[in-house]
Amino acid sequence: MKNNNEMKNENSDTIAAMGIGAMIVFIALILVAAVASAVIIQTAEKLQQNAQATGEGTKDAMASKVSIINTLVSNAAGTQITITFELAPGSDQVNPANVVWIAACNGGPDSGDFVGLTNIGPAGGGVDISPGEVYTHNLVLGTCWELDTQLGIQSGGAGFTYEAFNSGTWADGDVLV
Repeated sequence: MKNNNEMKNENSDTIAAMGIGAMIVFIALILVAAVASAVIIQTAEKLQQNAQATGEGTKDAMASKVSIINTLVSNAAGTQITITFELAPGSDQVNPANVVWIAACNGGPDSGDFVGLTNIGPAGGGVDISPGEVYTHNLVLGTCWELDTQLGIQSGGAGFTYEAFNSGTWADGDVLV
């Protein structure tokens, strides 16, 4: 027969074993929670980086985009077009040599850059094309005038502008866009 002290020790051992088991489960839960929170934090950080990269890409695509104000025929033959434009709000400054245009039509493409443009305001200065300023530039068309002409302007490798000109016979002073 067991004495009273031996029974107490066995009960204490059983209670201690249950306490150690509970402690092991508690530590395991803490570790699982730590791993889960690390995964959630890492996922949130990756999503934030992707969103920032997408935003930067969108900004770059819109940066330096040319906004056409007016386009009109500026000679009797209809082979020269004067374009009035500005950069889209929030654009970066662009060197005129980095702004290129192409006119596409059935007769073949015409192209050029914006070197030699005229700043008509409001500040009226500077070498680069700046946002908030209005400019004019003459586009000389060798093959594309009159019917079904589309104009594309690529600005600084980023912003792209597309316009289709009014079809028909062009005369001096006709507005095309």
